[in-house]
Amino acid sequence: MNQLPDHPSDPDLGRLASVNLNLLVPLLALLEEQSVTRAAARVGITQPAMSHALARMRRLLGDELVTRQGSGLVLTPRGRELIGPLRDVLRRTSRVVDFPGFDPSRDSRTITVAMTTSTAFVLGPHLARLIAERAPKSTLRIRNFVEPQPSDFTDEGVDVVLVSEAFSSPYPRERLYENRWVVVAHPDTDPDASALDLLASLPHVTYDARNRVAPYAAMDAHGLDYRIGQLISDFLLVPHLVAKSGGVAVHTYLVAIVMSERTPLRIEEFPLPVAPLGIDMVWNPRLADAEFIGWLRQILVEASTFGSPA
Repeated sequence: MNQLPDHPSDPDLGRLASVNLNLLVPLLALLEEQSVTRAAARVGITQPAMSHALARMRRLLGDELVTRQGSGLVLTPRGRELIGPLRDVLRRTSRVVDFPGFDPSRDSRTITVAMTTSTAFVLGPHLARLIAERAPKSTLRIRNFVEPQPSDFTDEGVDVVLVSEAFSSPYPRERLYENRWVVVAHPDTDPDASALDLLASLPHVTYDARNRVAPYAAMDAHGLDYRIGQLISDFLLVPHLVAKSGGVAVHTYLVAIVMSERTPLRIEEFPLPVAPLGIDMVWNPRLADAEFIGWLRQILVEASTFGSPA
């Protein structure tokens, strides 16, 4: 009679038999969302059930995992360090179980795309419409930043970060679209003044960042004499301020065109040679769902073509 081969005992597996592994999915959702309401909706359970799952995981792990701070929740150090391992083990488990492939018509996940307000201003409406059409049960979450921090590429369940080439990334990037530079001014400026005249004669409304945008290097190299009149930390607000209070600014064509649909704005081509501004996709390195990544990449490419420069 054949005997089954001996396998070394693993005490960790024995301990797992006493753990309800169904708690891991809501736990990851809660740690990523930092909201009982959003996490419950994401995994399809009630808020009381989510709170009950959290209480059980707190007892099991001997840690609060999330704590109340003001009107929201913040992660404990133990909660933060659990996110990566939980994502990995759950994605490995899904591959072992061999669930059906990603089906956008039925999938109810939260799709998180991080970007600046300027990129969201241009791309957001097209992206929202496409996802609503192609993945009607999903939720689109757009997270905004002024300048991306390393944690923006991995934290809070982000799937992909859309970042300008002016900002660094700790992970590989791929080009989504390019946006050329233009000069924007109040519509009442002298119609006979050239773009170069406007840049030399009017006070500039400028993005207040550690690194100045590329057109200013071109103006400096050209020896253009100009004056900074206003500095603002949100790039999107620059053309709005120019349209309402005067002055001149250098901005991107797509933002200027969309802004001009809402408020009168003079737009001229930037008069000096300068490379366009590229917007790149940086995928969360912990995201292992290749089928979903391929689908979302195509959605982003399609969304970006609606407003591509003429």
